[in-house]
Amino acid sequence: MTSGWQSTEGAVVCIGETMAALAPAPSSSLECADDLRVSVAGAESNVAMYLADLGVPVSWLSAVGDDPLGRRVLAEVGAAGVDVSGVRCDPERPTGLLVKEPIGSRTRVHYYRGNSAASAMGPDVLDDDKLRSASILHLTGVTPALSPSCRSLVATALTVPAADRPYAISFDVNHRPALWPPGTAATVLRDLADRADITFVGLDEARELWDTDLQPADVRALLPHPRLLLVKDGGHCAIAFSDEGVRTVPALDTDVVEPVGAGDAFAAGVLTGLLRGEGMERALRLGHITAASALKVTADHGPLPDSARIERLLALPTSEWAAGAGTSLRG
Repeated sequence: MTSGWQSTEGAVVCIGETMAALAPAPSSSLECADDLRVSVAGAESNVAMYLADLGVPVSWLSAVGDDPLGRRVLAEVGAAGVDVSGVRCDPERPTGLLVKEPIGSRTRVHYYRGNSAASAMGPDVLDDDKLRSASILHLTGVTPALSPSCRSLVATALTVPAADRPYAISFDVNHRPALWPPGTAATVLRDLADRADITFVGLDEARELWDTDLQPADVRALLPHPRLLLVKDGGHCAIAFSDEGVRTVPALDTDVVEPVGAGDAFAAGVLTGLLRGEGMERALRLGHITAASALKVTADHGPLPDSARIERLLALPTSEWAAGAGTSLRG
């Protein structure tokens, strides 16, 4: 990664719940649709699948039900090139389910994940041997909202001092208001996000959680401890705060089919850039390129441009990036 980061040898490990997902066609009403498309959805496995697409060795740790939807989840995530050998099949609890409801340019999500297999995860997940040689452990703010044991899992991971682990910890705030009891998310997520080495947060969710008037620099003041803080300002830009200073890279001009999954894709692109030892500019660009792939599909995981096109985009002069990259990405 950048100078001063820990060893980049070893796979990335992502921990969190993945559910089966049902969605109508983008222009259809959920109430009137005759058909629903089945896919899989989970923030951490989204990151894992995009990392695999980008050539990064990656494992996903979780739990699914011993049921057809659980087998569907394992098959799809595994087919993307992710190591799913550490996922537990729970014989007593079901695989979680979500249903997407398109509303204009937005997508409302209905969760059916109470008492799911993944909600029973706890700190023992951290005993998996894959973490002994990992380069990065990626977590999100979805997991601590699922259950007390899941919150303990994330808090325990973030309590391990950097000197006592081989991996950096990446944390995406990923605020899901529907999962939190009223008035509880802001304090918990700020505490967790401030303990990670690499933290991702959307400016919109930071404003929703902490203060409606926040600017990116204010978010850094609220989260001073991560060695790298990435603030995503929607479709405008991403701002990186680190000991190297502040770096802002505009987002790509992209036709949006559905925004769900774009933040996960962005995280995967940035982490890949860091693991490759790229500069911050190229890491942020790779985040934007990967995010654009998610924006163009109804599923959470969309196809990336070929490697040659990605390299051309990464190599564009700064003056041409924002102006020309969107057209190049569509072409």
